Amino acid sequence: MNRLPLIIVLAALLAACDQNMDVQPRYSEYSKAPLFRGGVLRRPPPNTVARDDLEREKATGTKPALSAELLERGRERFGIFCSPCHGAGGDGNGIIVERGMPRPTSYHDDRLRAADDQYLFDVITNGHGAMYSYAARVPPGDRWAIVAYIRALQLSRHASLDDVPADERAKLESSP
Repeated sequence: MNRLPLIIVLAALLAACDQNMDVQPRYSEYSKAPLFRGGVLRRPPPNTVARDDLEREKATGTKPALSAELLERGRERFGIFCSPCHGAGGDGNGIIVERGMPRPTSYHDDRLRAADDQYLFDVITNGHGAMYSYAARVPPGDRWAIVAYIRALQLSRHASLDDVPADERAKLESSP
């Protein structure tokens, strides 16, 4: 008879283990919740900063120095994110045009050649027209790299011999 209370306590404890995370009570994000007046989603306290926001803001406002590594990274990211619409050369004849989507603006358009780098960065970040925002998909450093690569594409189409350094110009002029 000593074991009967122990068996009853163990049976009660095991019966309480029936609930798992799949069936536990919870609130949907946008539903009314009796505990919170405005619903389950809560506003952050005033003057708080989300994790990584300061670093992201610093990277957004700081344009990196032009380098071969930056241009290579920009070429890679451009090929992934931009060329399906704008084409490999930035002409606006990417694969989506063949699929019936509207033709995007060419980067070689005079308006975009005259635009400042911040404008291109902002369009990548926020989107424009039919282009959606890439803020969540492309980190700020890669956005600056894409802008640098777009500028290299533009220069490749509209450069003159005067833009070439003197020593390189001599090589070009002497070759047949």
